[in-house]
Amino acid sequence: MTFVKYGSILLITFVLFAGIAIPLSPSPQNWLQFPVIPGLEEKARNILYHVPIAWTTVVAFLVSTFYGFRYLKTRNIDYDIKSVSSAGLGFMFCFLATVTGALWAKFNWGSFWNWDPRETSIFVLLLIYGAYFALRSALETEEKRATLSAVYSMIAGITVPFFIFVMPRIMSGLHPGAKGDAEGSGPVVQMKMSPNMLVLFLLGLLGFTLLYVWLLNLRVRIARIEYERSIHHD
Repeated sequence: MTFVKYGSILLITFVLFAGIAIPLSPSPQNWLQFPVIPGLEEKARNILYHVPIAWTTVVAFLVSTFYGFRYLKTRNIDYDIKSVSSAGLGFMFCFLATVTGALWAKFNWGSFWNWDPRETSIFVLLLIYGAYFALRSALETEEKRATLSAVYSMIAGITVPFFIFVMPRIMSGLHPGAKGDAEGSGPVVQMKMSPNMLVLFLLGLLGFTLLYVWLLNLRVRIARIEYERSIHHD
């Protein structure tokens, strides 16, 4: 995990500084210049951070669903530990995606929150997984908590692709790719980014994914220790 830990830190740090430092130009002459994206200008830099964070949110929630399913098949408590640990990280990244998206909305649309379908969908996911943790805290029996949490995580996991990928595209909204958007799906989905920005974007995806893997490993190890202590204490 040492490679994953330092690899994620180096990649995210590089993308952060390069994404901010590289200037924009209407006619880029080399790899040390980003092209100006009409309508976004300087705000286009947020693509390098907001989208990878949102991507990591989806990965974490789906991994939580997978381990929830594994728990129901095996009744191995270790899968419950992995499922809740991944759900916690997904909730954290979902919150960060909401914050970075709100900042983007403020500078692009004039206010932090506009109830755009994509903003609404990620807010609903926060509520869904907030209820997941409320459910866990309300159950005292270990096996019952793990079982109901696994069932809930599977149901919640099914909603993730809908709220992230489907709902924002079948409704009219401010985000690129919304229903009726004449510009299409935006620079990310349609890969309209310049090669140098695309490379940074992909490095950002990799960096945040590695960060998630490292944090998941760390959380699972801590949760295992806490579980063993609770058993011995009882």
